[in-house]
This record gives sequence, C-alpha cells and structure tokens, in this order.
Amino acid sequence: FPQVTIVYAIIEGFVGLAEARGGEAAQTILNEIVDRLDAVAETQGIEKIKTIGDAYMCAGGIPKPNDSNPLDAVKAAKEMIDFIQDWRSDKQARGEEAWELRIGIHTGKVVAGVVGEDKFAYDIWGDAVNTAARMESSGESMRINISGDTYEFVKNVLNCEYRGKILAK
Repeated sequence: FPQVTIVYAIIEGFVGLAEARGGEAAQTILNEIVDRLDAVAETQGIEKIKTIGDAYMCAGGIPKPNDSNPLDAVKAAKEMIDFIQDWRSDKQARGEEAWELRIGIHTGKVVAGVVGEDKFAYDIWGDAVNTAARMESSGESMRINISGDTYEFVKNVLNCEYRGKILAK
C-alpha cells in the first residue's frame, strides 16, 4: 500500500499499575480503554492492527486505500486523546490512578497481510510502521506527534505546532 497512515499509541502508566495492582485489575482497565480506542478507530474509518501490552496500533488507508487517511488518522488520534482526558478526569475525581496516552503518527508505504495459520492476524510492516513508533517515543504525554510526511497532508486543514527537528532512529 503506497499511502497508509499509522497511529501508534502507548498507554503510559499501564505497566506500573499492572505490577502494583495485579494483572486482573490492569486488564479490566486496559480493556475499557482499548474498547473505546477501537470504537474511535472504527468511527474514523481506521483499521485496528493490534495491541501489544500497553501499545495500540491502527492505520488508515488499509485494507481499502483512500486519500483521506492522513486526516482521518489525526482526527482519530485527537478523539483518542480527548477520551483519555475525560477518562482521567473521572478517575482522578474518584481518587483513582489514571493513565495517559502518547501518540505518534506517520504516513508512508507499508506491506499488509494475514499471517499465521492457527491464530491468524492482519498485520502491517515497513519503515512507515517504525517511523510511527519513533514519533510516539519522541512525543509528549497527552500529545500527538506527527511526522513531516503526515504534516504535508494535513497542514492546510489542521492547526499544527512545529516542534523542530527531532532526532529519530
């Protein structure tokens, strides 16, 4: 796929809570968050790819290619951040620990397909996936960090804040 926009999110605080409160409590809260992230992705026409522990990945422009996927992906990410902010407020009002979200987005070329025979999964590969992960890891909590490539697609529609060049592997 020549143009796919990957949304790579990390749920910050998950690992610490899982260790402190036990796996079952953490899984219940994680499931609540992932269900909502899935709903947001679906609403924006974004395909959920997978969760890996505290990581959540979805992508626009697959399996049906479209030209709107960079904007769709950024809108989905914004809605995800908005949800987490509301969720955090509710948790904190009850005196409970609340997690944060950090999101990286990149638009580029990927290979996609189904892997496995017993527990098959639709997955994507390529430098674009790695770049989205680098955008996430160099981002800030409760913020969306987009690559220059994604910016070129959304700059005339969305208000973005330039952070300067960020060193990414």
